Amino acid sequence: MNIKSLLLGSAAALAVVSGAQAADAIVAAEPEPVEYVRVCDAYGTGYFYIPGTETCLKIEGYIRFQVDIGEEPLNGSESNDSDWDARTRGQVQFTAKSDTEYGPLTGVIVMQFNADNASDQGAKLDSAYLDIAGFRAGLFYSWWDDGLSGETDDIGSIETLHNSIRYQYETSDFYAGISVDELEDGFYKTGEEPNNVGVAFGVGGTAGAFSYQLTGGWDFDNEDGAIRAMGTVDIGPGTLGLAAVYSSGPNSYYSAAEWAVAAEYAIKATDKLKITPGVQYYGDYYVAGDDFSDGDAWKVGLTVDYQIVDNFYAKASVQYLDPEDADDSTTGYFRLQRSF
Repeated sequence: MNIKSLLLGSAAALAVVSGAQAADAIVAAEPEPVEYVRVCDAYGTGYFYIPGTETCLKIEGYIRFQVDIGEEPLNGSESNDSDWDARTRGQVQFTAKSDTEYGPLTGVIVMQFNADNASDQGAKLDSAYLDIAGFRAGLFYSWWDDGLSGETDDIGSIETLHNSIRYQYETSDFYAGISVDELEDGFYKTGEEPNNVGVAFGVGGTAGAFSYQLTGGWDFDNEDGAIRAMGTVDIGPGTLGLAAVYSSGPNSYYSAAEWAVAAEYAIKATDKLKITPGVQYYGDYYVAGDDFSDGDAWKVGLTVDYQIVDNFYAKASVQYLDPEDADDSTTGYFRLQRSF
């Protein structure tokens, strides 16, 4: 009996020890804290905090499919002897913002990818700049890139993307600024080299239903400059846009003509449909050489925008140009674009 009791007691003790060891083996460790992406609403919609930082990031862009029409060879390219050409573009923009003692520090990178076909493709840096306390430095578009809402007006520079340094003061309804631009891709007179510099200014704002902009620029190598005034006002079912530009001679800020005037009326036909007829007249239209010609030119066109659904729209545009000292031409395109 004593031996039996001893055996039973030993088995019970072993079971207790084994049970304790088994219980220790299946105890789960405490999960480590996981930091989820937080929404940043300090700079508007679409921003989120980069995990582990106080920097807010926004990612946006668009996908575009476009079919161009025009004279042969289309777009002046000898490699394309057709009067139409299909192209596709993808663009992505990264905007980073963070608070500093001088105000928000902003950094922007825009990458663009273009494909004419499977083998003819290219990627480029469309913009990259930093911005703080009104100062901006990097690769960005100038005020000369702005225009009326349609596609008829021709009141900007040949190339509006420059490496520049700029200061701009702005409020909710007014801005004024000055920039120093490297003009390597602009207009060059005979004997000039593509190592140019220019100074531009921009002033603009809104007053109720009226918006306005005054832009100017001086091209130091070409020793000529240009100035442009532009305004829009809501009238009836649409918006009337007017613009005028003057150039003292062909230069990197404006070289299409010695002077030009443009007008359009953007009709809001429905909540989704906008129809914009436009017209422009050129005085002393530029054809070739170092100076403007004595002949004038005129241009007329129509642009139609239709929003299919949110962030997805179609655009069609056709333009007719008739210079006195050159051949007339008809160009246009059809576009589908999805933004995000």
